Amino acid sequence: MALTHHERVGKAMELLRQGLGPFVEREVRQKAVKGIVHMHDLRRRHGGPKVVNKPMAEWDAAAQLKVMWEVWNEVFRTVLGPSERSLVSELRGWRNKWAHQERFSSDDAYRAMDSAERLLTAVSASQAAEVGAMKAELLRQTVDQQTRNRERRAAGPLAAKASSSLTPWRQVVKPHDDVSSGRYRHAEFAADLWQVHRGGGSPEYSDPESFFRRTYLTDSLGKLLVGALRRASGAGGDPVVQLQTNFGGGKTHSMLALYHLLSGNAPRELDEVGELLEEAGVAAAPRAKRVVLVGNRMSPGNPVVKSDGTEVRTLWGELAWQLGGRNAFEKVRLDDEKATSPGDRLRALFEEYGPVLVLIDEWVAYARQLHEQSDLPGGSFETQFTFAQALTESAKVVDDCLLVVSLPASASAGTSSGSTQADDAEVGGVRGRDALNRLANVVGRVATAWQPATSEEG
Repeated sequence: MALTHHERVGKAMELLRQGLGPFVEREVRQKAVKGIVHMHDLRRRHGGPKVVNKPMAEWDAAAQLKVMWEVWNEVFRTVLGPSERSLVSELRGWRNKWAHQERFSSDDAYRAMDSAERLLTAVSASQAAEVGAMKAELLRQTVDQQTRNRERRAAGPLAAKASSSLTPWRQVVKPHDDVSSGRYRHAEFAADLWQVHRGGGSPEYSDPESFFRRTYLTDSLGKLLVGALRRASGAGGDPVVQLQTNFGGGKTHSMLALYHLLSGNAPRELDEVGELLEEAGVAAAPRAKRVVLVGNRMSPGNPVVKSDGTEVRTLWGELAWQLGGRNAFEKVRLDDEKATSPGDRLRALFEEYGPVLVLIDEWVAYARQLHEQSDLPGGSFETQFTFAQALTESAKVVDDCLLVVSLPASASAGTSSGSTQADDAEVGGVRGRDALNRLANVVGRVATAWQPATSEEG
């Protein structure tokens, strides 16, 4: 039986509670250690008698959102930005409407789930994916219903006359199979580097041949890919590239192009790929060890247990494991456990497993969640930049290693005065702005700045 809109919102609120809980708990505790807030007082004032003795991670969504709203400046402003504060306010309203059994339209339910997904994504909660899937399913059902309504309205007195003189449009313009069969999912046509890396996504993004057939190679993208071919072949090319784009500016698509080009499965028979190989002066695209780190899909507060039983805590632990599984991870295991930068061990790993392609997206979203002290599995805020420096220096000295880092375009300015609202949504709060500027400085020392398209091409 299909879920009602009210049930959908209720399920989204439960997933919101599960995802927000650990984040709220650790951020409040970190400020309580410094004496900025008092745990008992927060429990009494914001949690209420029913939850005063429970960990904040077990509070319901209403209590968690209330705490976030009431102590925003003292606790959460350093991690999240104005956009997330607006989401907290909006979600409090949706949760109250749900609790009072009020009616939800399809637009209301979609908006509530979209806001929940955005807030969960901002805190790197894995529940964001499930809420996103629910949202996409609701959108599909809504479109299907609208289509049926239009067909019923069209089947009026004029239908018989029209059918005798006009060819049905489905016979003139054949829809894509997913559309005609009702399997279309809007979310599948949004580029998602993490999803592709994990073996998911639609063929338009996950299959190298389909991807390159549908990709327009701008002059800048072509130069990026040619440089990657040369670098992975040990024949020159820039070792570190910083993608500078505004929100939605094509950085994920560019990273996917690199990911597929160096997969060992790049279709040489396609004109675009053949021309790239010719310009780079290589016979075939090298098969590189590809590492993908997406900051808003990885939580610094929650270690991940891999399929072989390896427990990974840090970005450098994840990098090593993706390079060579448990054997590679063992070389940085102590640094992963102690959350200390692995230093020159990165260079040794790149030399052993090369050619190597490292793609880092949404790094700011990860770094802004770290604290000044090393109380999280992912390490401290300061250690993140020590790692960034070791990573860029290691990539620079290994001939067949390419590191590509994506940061918002405003990072290059080093100030917030020129940033757009979209950039602020990517950056987050005070600590996010600090992380962005410091990462831009560290990466910028050795990186080649790159933009996806010229204004004429746009």
